[in-house]
Amino acid sequence: MQSSGHRFRDIEHHPLLAENDSYDSSSSEADMAERVWFIRDGCGMVCAIMTWLLVVYADFVVTFVMLLPSKDFWYSVINGVLFNCLAVLALSSHLRTMLTDPGAVPKGNATKEYMDNLQLKPGEVIYKCPKCCSIKPERAHHCSICKRCIRKMDHHCPWVNNCVGEKNQRFFVLFTMYIALISAHALILCGFQFFSCVRGQWTECSDFSPPVTVILMIFLCLEGFLFLTFTAVMFGTQIHSICNDETEIERLKSEKPTWERRLRWEGMKSVFGGQPSLLWINPFAGFRIRRLLLRAKKGGPEFSV
Repeated sequence: MQSSGHRFRDIEHHPLLAENDSYDSSSSEADMAERVWFIRDGCGMVCAIMTWLLVVYADFVVTFVMLLPSKDFWYSVINGVLFNCLAVLALSSHLRTMLTDPGAVPKGNATKEYMDNLQLKPGEVIYKCPKCCSIKPERAHHCSICKRCIRKMDHHCPWVNNCVGEKNQRFFVLFTMYIALISAHALILCGFQFFSCVRGQWTECSDFSPPVTVILMIFLCLEGFLFLTFTAVMFGTQIHSICNDETEIERLKSEKPTWERRLRWEGMKSVFGGQPSLLWINPFAGFRIRRLLLRAKKGGPEFSV
């Protein structure tokens, strides 16, 4: 298909939006920036709620079953503060991943007017997504759950009810890291607690009865082991992808890179921003409560449906 001196490639031959269709790319992108991102997916919302409940359960067992009954004051204080701080960081990273636009391409921008504004060279090929009627930038892929094309889409994760893409990959990496840390911490505390209870013949090792204590701790051990294994693997694969400047979709499809790769530290700096610092592991960096309230007041949440 020829248009304005360049070729427009549409795999499914979906027609372009009509020229008289009202679409303003600048206003659309500005409108997206003024909205809170949230995906209304039943499975994703259930998984996100389960994630929070499991972290709250772990915090309950660690605090009320293991630490508060302990006779060692400093042992309880240090481990309690450390575990709860890691839990807050994990849940904050989860929220930032879930509520951050992963890099969605504006819907319906495949108009003749918009393509003319791109100032493309003659013969240059551009691609249109037939599902959301948007021009696909390089390395963008369509997500059937978000119903949008996502820039540098790595995968859609139901546990964070969102895609992991160009703009929220950093928060997803932090989420997997902090979940892995609190899981390892919980397993270590369970080991010490079991040893202490067996040595004291289960007397005064917990405010709960021995059977209840055993059940709560066994479930926490299973949860900690599963979450540690899963998040540690995900953290490793994400770091590997960032250092190789290759998303999971690109790796699975064996796509040959047509872009200039930013390897190792250059890739890390492009995702986490700037030189290495404590801001890299801070999920609150760049967060503005006033801006969030203004967005909610102006446009409300953006639901991808």
